[in-house]
Amino acid sequence: MSETTATGSRPASGSFFGQPPALGFLAFTEAWERFSYYGMTSLLVLYMSQALFLPGHAGHVAGLAAYRAFFGNPSPLALASTTYGLYTGFVYFTPVLGGWIADRFIGRKRAVMAGAILMSAGHFAMAFDASFLLALVLLIVGCGLLKGNISTQVGQLYAEDDAEGRARGFSIFSVAINAGAVTGPLVCAGLAAAFGWHTGFAAAGVLMLFALVTYGIGYRHLSESARGTAAPASAAPLTKADWRVVAALFAAMALTVFHSIAFYQNGNIGLVWERRYADLSIFGFTLPVSWLVTINSFTSIVAVPPLLWLWRTRGEPDEIAKIGIGAAIGAAANLTLALGALAFARVPLIVPVGYEVLLGISFLWQWPTLLALVSRAAPRQLKATLMGAAFLSLFVANITLGRVGTLYEHLTPASFWTLNAAIASVGALLCFLLRKRLMRLFDEAAR
Repeated sequence: MSETTATGSRPASGSFFGQPPALGFLAFTEAWERFSYYGMTSLLVLYMSQALFLPGHAGHVAGLAAYRAFFGNPSPLALASTTYGLYTGFVYFTPVLGGWIADRFIGRKRAVMAGAILMSAGHFAMAFDASFLLALVLLIVGCGLLKGNISTQVGQLYAEDDAEGRARGFSIFSVAINAGAVTGPLVCAGLAAAFGWHTGFAAAGVLMLFALVTYGIGYRHLSESARGTAAPASAAPLTKADWRVVAALFAAMALTVFHSIAFYQNGNIGLVWERRYADLSIFGFTLPVSWLVTINSFTSIVAVPPLLWLWRTRGEPDEIAKIGIGAAIGAAANLTLALGALAFARVPLIVPVGYEVLLGISFLWQWPTLLALVSRAAPRQLKATLMGAAFLSLFVANITLGRVGTLYEHLTPASFWTLNAAIASVGALLCFLLRKRLMRLFDEAAR
């Protein structure tokens, strides 16, 4: 029975951890891609603020003078925070265009392949000062073609009525994301510390090539159509009920923005603050500060089994409730740093470790939940486009956190981290206020 006509919700034998075999290729492609992405971004703000944007060094970067002047010639740290926000923001904006291109023109498989090629080129261009801004552009465009489309392909592996299988598939997929997020900074930051910044960036390029090869090997196992459908998605116009669901999905995406602002600050000002104020020594060895960001990703891996057990034994909350709980945990994480800044002149290592652990737990409640919700509830005609649109929440969040980061030089550390905790708390409050109305629309769409 072909993939496009299968209707069973259970994968066949020879599966990948009880899931369709193609999930393995998608998961490992995503793991390598996230390895390279998080490896590079763990170095990015430190590299810009401590080397690339400093006087005497910035002149090597093609186009940097005009770029700096556009933002009013800010300090190196402020420009680094703004650039980090713009880069990580646009990385999550272009998947909307990538989903539209895949839906209308080249298909998801070709889009992912093209994205992997462009991202590989971008990572290698990052290894040279002169091509720094060009490298960011290549990475942004490549990620737009890859990110939303590979997530859509995960959802396509399951029949329309297999909500349980889809949720498990995305949970496994999130483990692959976090496996790459754990190992990427360890390798790239370690190489950068030993051999220089550019060696760390070049290592990220090598890992992106692994992603390209993995996807190429699994290419024939993937289909452009969803499992459990007799034909590709219908081009019939959307109904009023469909449009209500689309609006509700955009509202759910907006609710995640507040948590994401507080969450992703860990790779921006979090690294700058920890490098200056945290005691990073352990057993006589000083940890590279970029290694700290791996803790939340590692937590997001090891916490999956107990979290699934909790949902199975105590009852699983609905999607909007999960998003709200994740935002509340993210607020608690940022309060941990605020309290540490108030209590210690030199913050003990347990404080940033606790911060990252709480962030890792909050991620599991938020991001896989949003992806599974879009895959379940989106009208069939717009699944890839709306999956790409889900990344718009990260675009808004990262652009905003970059601007929030420029306030760091004007606030006390305790005030800065309290501000981030307050932002996440607003997201939690809104989730619980809007939960019943949004879930009613999603449940009606499912019926």
